Amino acid sequence: MAALGLKPEDVEQEPVGVYPDNWESFVLFDAMGTQWRAGACGATGLDYNALPVVVRSLGLAPSRRPQLFQDIRVMEAEALAVMAEARDLQ
Repeated sequence: MAALGLKPEDVEQEPVGVYPDNWESFVLFDAMGTQWRAGACGATGLDYNALPVVVRSLGLAPSRRPQLFQDIRVMEAEALAVMAEARDLQ
């Protein structure tokens, strides 16, 4: 978290639910958690070069991959917005 400029209190601690239709996308996004590219101002996005390896290692169906990629991009954009907001509050 520190590498992204976050502190433990910046992260919500209460559990959240994941709809079953979104579970695979969530698992993929979580598995990509160590694949953030970062620059001087923090995270700039996920390293998509790692995505095929992670997708295969999770055994995700080839037919689902285009939708999973779109879902990952939505979550990535929101995560970047949250990280930018946290930087602005410092």
